[in-house]
Amino acid sequence: MTATRVAITPHVPLRRRDRDLLAELIAIQAHRALLHELAAWPKPGLVSHVDNGSHRDMNAALLRTSAEVLRPFFAELACAGQGLTGMNRLRAIGLRAEAAMLRATGGINTHRGAIFGLGLLCAAAGTAASTSRGGAVLATSPLGSIVARRWGDDIRRGPIPLFSHGSAVLRQHGARGARAEAADGFPSVYDIGLPTLRLARALAPYDAAAAPVQTCFALIAAVRDINLLHRGGAEGARFAADAAANFLSAGGVGAPDWRARATAVHAGFVARNLSPGGCADLLAMTLLVDALESGTALP
Repeated sequence: MTATRVAITPHVPLRRRDRDLLAELIAIQAHRALLHELAAWPKPGLVSHVDNGSHRDMNAALLRTSAEVLRPFFAELACAGQGLTGMNRLRAIGLRAEAAMLRATGGINTHRGAIFGLGLLCAAAGTAASTSRGGAVLATSPLGSIVARRWGDDIRRGPIPLFSHGSAVLRQHGARGARAEAADGFPSVYDIGLPTLRLARALAPYDAAAAPVQTCFALIAAVRDINLLHRGGAEGARFAADAAANFLSAGGVGAPDWRARATAVHAGFVARNLSPGGCADLLAMTLLVDALESGTALP
């Protein structure tokens, strides 16, 4: 029997129970996207279940705690997206999510970038998604285009923290940053992340960890990551991009020794204290967009 889908649009009011159910399903997928990003290994310089990468102040357990704390806020953002919600309300929810994260982590910034990016995608999913009887969620429009259309102008005009590390890097290096990425509909997710993820699944169909790792390397090779620029300057960012590009050009996860080569790149990042945190956020966003736009839930 073909599953019946209930269309979700901002113009068709839903019963409270249906609205809350859809929001919870979206939030579960956002939470799982963070856990899948964490589980992927080896990701250069990043925290995983194997080691802490270039981070002395966080580990996998802390990131799991942070992700769990954020789940209800992702649901709240998805609910907000179902109405004609402006950026001010989304920003207020995001600030409460950030405060909850910092309380849970003892002040450590584990997921600030993910709150912003995944949060906007959850709101977009609330705007245009359907749910089947089996519990799958399917976005009926590209989530990035919804973000750009509904909130892009407000994101560009939003407050800029003048003294943050990210703002200083943006001024010094002219990088795009998370605000421009979101306002433009997440082109790094759609132009780099999703095509790489789907191709990598064909390259290594029997290794679930391979596709996220390949996607992370592709993002590092192409995106000017604010975290890399902050930690390593232009030289560190060039090293990271070149190392990732060399891994990909040698076959990436399609090569028989890919894990050993990826581990060597990871060690090089750790030795230079490099961590592509922005690319980790983009990887989680890619996993969420893939799950919701394909209707194939993350396990």
